[in-house]
Amino acid sequence: MSGYDPARIRTPYKADRLLVAPSGEPGRFDELFVDCPFVASDGGEYLMTYVGFDGTGYQTALSRSRDLESWSPGQVVLPRDPGHPYRSYNAALTSIVRDNRLHSDGQVSRIGGRAVGTYHAYPEPGMETGAAIIGFCVSDDLLSWTDTGSVLRPQDGGAWERGGLYKSWLLRHDGLYYCFYNAKNRTYDGWREQIGYAVSPDLEHWERPGRTPVIPNGGAGAFDERFASDPCVLRDGDWWVMFYFGLSFDGHAREGYAVSRDLRTWEKGTEILVDVGPPGSADDTYAHKPAVVARDGRLHHFYTAVRRAEPYRVGAHTMTERRGVSVAWSRAGARR
Repeated sequence: MSGYDPARIRTPYKADRLLVAPSGEPGRFDELFVDCPFVASDGGEYLMTYVGFDGTGYQTALSRSRDLESWSPGQVVLPRDPGHPYRSYNAALTSIVRDNRLHSDGQVSRIGGRAVGTYHAYPEPGMETGAAIIGFCVSDDLLSWTDTGSVLRPQDGGAWERGGLYKSWLLRHDGLYYCFYNAKNRTYDGWREQIGYAVSPDLEHWERPGRTPVIPNGGAGAFDERFASDPCVLRDGDWWVMFYFGLSFDGHAREGYAVSRDLRTWEKGTEILVDVGPPGSADDTYAHKPAVVARDGRLHHFYTAVRRAEPYRVGAHTMTERRGVSVAWSRAGARR
């Protein structure tokens, strides 16, 4: 192995509850579930963006917190837009350029006075339906976002990403933007997901340095044998650490990691950082989609937690799972 010590990123203490849960309110953006947390800070308070699903598609909300545990009701900041070329049905803002350091509060970085974010959008109504693109956006106040630069399209990449692009992580380092993302090899039926990246000096001109993923699927029996997805990339000293989730053919999603010296060549770690819980726990099916931030030396590893449920009704919809945002910590603290 590389020499990186995984003890630096272990988060064995789970909340085992949803910090942000679906509202169940008919017509609200988060009626059915919430997903895809991103956590940062700005102006002395913590921020979380997350997407809500209402049966039609994703929209993105912003929530605020002083302590990383109690979060305000989400305010939609990136809605779907019937007049937009890509966001007619879905608008999933998944990261904002922030302080890259792992052991930081993730202060939002402003470039030319503006925050810079990345989103993905699916072209059809429904749950992640169709081949999504990745776009980029800017904001003066984190509440209203406008498009900038160009978009990444699945048809412009390698064979492994032709089925559509997924959740992206945008960072800035040495004058370049790095956009890490997962993608699928086919749009429908039995696809695999793997992680790659693109690089740009200006958000307009993008290069995909390789035609193959930097985090490929693992072999038979590996935790990421089917999906290697949803990168969260942060700096720990001389190392870059990529938190990501894997889905195996046992039907469970778990959080793992990879490390790099240069952001371009990656080596997978051998540990599961956040595993699924026992039956009945908040994450008995999936523990996935990482977002990591620190407070007072304590890592907070946020993730989407999914629990199986007996069929229940939410408005006109029948649900068989409960999906929301939970957290695991590097050391124990007060429980509520």
